[in-house]
Amino acid sequence: MKTYEVAVVGGGPAGYVAAIRAAKLGRTVALVEARELGGTCLNRGCIPSKTLLRHAEVIENIKKAKSWGIETGPVTVSLSKMMKRKDEVIQKLRTGITFLMEQGKIDVLNGYGEVAMDGVIRVDQNGNQQAIKADKIILATGSKPIVPPIPGLREGYFHTSDTIFNITEIPASLVIVGGGIIGVEFACIFAALGVPVTIVEMSDRIVPSEDPQAAKVLAKSLKNKGIAILTSTKVTAVDQEGSKELVHTENQKGQKEILQTEMILLSVGRSPNTSAFSSLDLAMNGSFVKVDEYMATSLPNVYAAGDLVGNWLLAHVASAEGLIAASNAAGQKEAIDYHVVPRCVYTSPEIASVGMTEEEAEKKGISFKVVKVDHAGNAKALTLDEKEGFTKLIADTTYGEILGVSMVGPHVTEMIAEPSAYMRLEGTVDELASMIHAHPTVSESLYEAAASWLGKGVHH
Repeated sequence: MKTYEVAVVGGGPAGYVAAIRAAKLGRTVALVEARELGGTCLNRGCIPSKTLLRHAEVIENIKKAKSWGIETGPVTVSLSKMMKRKDEVIQKLRTGITFLMEQGKIDVLNGYGEVAMDGVIRVDQNGNQQAIKADKIILATGSKPIVPPIPGLREGYFHTSDTIFNITEIPASLVIVGGGIIGVEFACIFAALGVPVTIVEMSDRIVPSEDPQAAKVLAKSLKNKGIAILTSTKVTAVDQEGSKELVHTENQKGQKEILQTEMILLSVGRSPNTSAFSSLDLAMNGSFVKVDEYMATSLPNVYAAGDLVGNWLLAHVASAEGLIAASNAAGQKEAIDYHVVPRCVYTSPEIASVGMTEEEAEKKGISFKVVKVDHAGNAKALTLDEKEGFTKLIADTTYGEILGVSMVGPHVTEMIAEPSAYMRLEGTVDELASMIHAHPTVSESLYEAAASWLGKGVHH
């Protein structure tokens, strides 16, 4: 049996990054992955959805351009060509990861791994059994979409984000169950393809994890795209009538409605994949694996990272955790810092945020002041014809330390890097307001928010 110093189970953004870090620290490393390298994010998540959202954005811009005096013929879309481009993007990135594995001399075992108590991992490579032993193990098996126990929900009659990217025809209609980040992104993709979309969300607003004002701006924009949004509503049952799905809903007031649709997409959250290490008696934190700040589990020599540990279920957080797990597995001492975690929603308009919301700052009893600058007065946003958004800055009144930023608008998923950097370096509102920002840019709105926070605002 081959022995390694570090074995990583799972080849997603937590696992493959951990493997590379451990190899760079001079350890012998094996990586076990049951499916494709890159995990959900690359193959069935962030990357395919962002590729298709880019297509949606272009379709929308073509429609919008009519009012700018740019006329085209009728827009036709080829789903097969769009999906082919998505696959090419994925393939290119997957090849990149494979190259990094070879470069780091990491042994990749393509098969389903089961972790036993004694540091042994049994890998089933298509019925071909192989076992390896490791001094340290990093668990990074990720998560899967939750399929809620709705009566009448039949296997094969609904999609999750795992299967939706394989469709070959554009559906005649779509009901999305769950209006979180994944749900609203898919709503944008399908609405741009001309599909009538209805979102059913249990909470009182879409994207409940984001700033309420941001959710409001997004909801308005989605409704303008013809997307129907049913909030404070749950799905009680599903049944089939011919080729149609009947989705039974009930809202908080007890009003019932039956939605007729060709396709159902479930996006109600994700649950951790724990079957690969079910024989380990790990301490849990609800359904997630319990870890300390060194990403160590309750068992010595076993670490966990990514969706398994259930902090933010985000690829960049998974990678950060993977790096920490690998450092500690390789004998260093490094703690995770969740202080600055940017969060992005790639809808149109985009939403991006970092740090605390007003609600969180209030809960912590911090004395803070908040300033919101609307993009309606931003020159660049006006030239782009995207003036619906805003930039909101929360800072503490004692030192002017930036506590959180929320943004809605074009390119905000890129812009969030600036306030993140300020927060990482403990920058203050004073420093932000005295830094020269390029004009005209949407980023200037952050500078304006800081100036306005200090009472030095020039505009409006």
